[in-house]
Amino acid sequence: MMRATDLVLTPTHLRFAGRNFPRSIGRGGITSDKREGDGATPRGIHRIVGMLYRPDRIARPAAWAVPIGPSDLWSDDPGHEDYNLMVRAPYPHNHERLRRADPLYDLVLVTDWNWPFAERGRGSAIFLHQWRKPRHPTAGCIALSRHDLRWIAERLTHASRLIVR
Repeated sequence: MMRATDLVLTPTHLRFAGRNFPRSIGRGGITSDKREGDGATPRGIHRIVGMLYRPDRIARPAAWAVPIGPSDLWSDDPGHEDYNLMVRAPYPHNHERLRRADPLYDLVLVTDWNWPFAERGRGSAIFLHQWRKPRHPTAGCIALSRHDLRWIAERLTHASRLIVR
């Protein structure tokens, strides 16, 4: 059953709060069999479980948003127990920096894809974040314009879900 707070990924846009937003998805398209490194966006109903932001670049978008610090990372190492969890530097295993030089992760909505008890190799870090350029494919995440991402983040609730068909 759809809720008013749901984000719905359609073949052409992301629908939320009665509005349609242009979006990018993974270079591997949408899949029902997500694997680490396949570049695909996983089909399903995913809860929005977190909001991260760069306090040195943008104002806090919502009361529940958590600041990204210089040592914040995301483990994408399927061989490690911290796979698909936020970790801190120094971290010797495969990971992704959350505090990036580019603006892609200035604001990040975290989904519960393969989280918090990750099945190794099923894929990690399915985020909603800023796009590199309009409709440029991602590594599996959903990307939006900076303005649209901010607009959505300011209106999300803890009941919000991402529905990918």
